[in-house]
Amino acid sequence: MKGQSRQERSWCPPRPASFLYFILSTMIVGSLRVRLLVRESRSLKDKRQVVRSIKDRLRNDFNVSVAEVDALDHRQMAVLGLAMVGSEVRDVKAVFEQIVAALRVHPVAEFIDHEIEV
Repeated sequence: MKGQSRQERSWCPPRPASFLYFILSTMIVGSLRVRLLVRESRSLKDKRQVVRSIKDRLRNDFNVSVAEVDALDHRQMAVLGLAMVGSEVRDVKAVFEQIVAALRVHPVAEFIDHEIEV
């Protein structure tokens, strides 16, 4: 080791291209679209208060990205888009199924339907 430069000691052979493909192919991106009905909402302010509460809870409990994506000006309809990145399809689907189950029993927002894409 004595007499070798630092660069010579830390050199390692390049990895094959198949290794890089394996790393890049393990990222799974899933999306979930949920439609909810907020019957008790009398104004957009009422709806946005309920939607904000749902979005915050989903972010904190399930570590997903959430946004209201459609029906922004409808006072009782809310359409949420959720996204999640994982390494396994079954893990992403399992989290989305847990989210759907949690939203089905929400006390204020009535669950209408959902679409999952992984």
